[in-house]
Amino acid sequence: MAEKLDISNCIAVIVDVQEAFRSAIPDFALIASRIALAGRAFAVLDVPILVTEQYPQGLGRTAEEIVLSLPDDTEYIEKSTFSALGSEVFAEKLKSKVILCGVETHVCVMQTALDLVEKGIEVHLLTDSVASRFEHDKQAGLARMLAAGVISSSTEMALFELMKDSKHEKFKEIQSLIK
Repeated sequence: MAEKLDISNCIAVIVDVQEAFRSAIPDFALIASRIALAGRAFAVLDVPILVTEQYPQGLGRTAEEIVLSLPDDTEYIEKSTFSALGSEVFAEKLKSKVILCGVETHVCVMQTALDLVEKGIEVHLLTDSVASRFEHDKQAGLARMLAAGVISSSTEMALFELMKDSKHEKFKEIQSLIK
């Protein structure tokens, strides 16, 4: 049974939201802005953030709007495997719960999610912050992840779950970000 997110045992992972996808994914600007908002909010709540980049020499670096929203000490992990678990550096940073978002839903996000679940890590997927070039691929990736035990979530769901209470010291700051 899935437990609620808690800042003490989770990490946010942004998968491969790179410049080469800007022209290939129809809703890239929307997804990148949602992920930038999520990144900013996770930083406010002191949730650790990892960013992966698939072959950045060919696909470019992480989208600028996301980079600008993240703390300066955010770790960017280059990888060649589709699953982020192919990177030892990535695997060493994990906690018991992962809040996951990025592109493409049916390739790197899905393979990362499936490997995390297989490793016994609870995955909360921000379904409003994932994308693929084609909607049918996105839907197939979502279906496969949910069938494997990934927990469907959204940016707002995760943020309010992490805060737990409107009396949380960062509530007003988070509320101003999502309005």
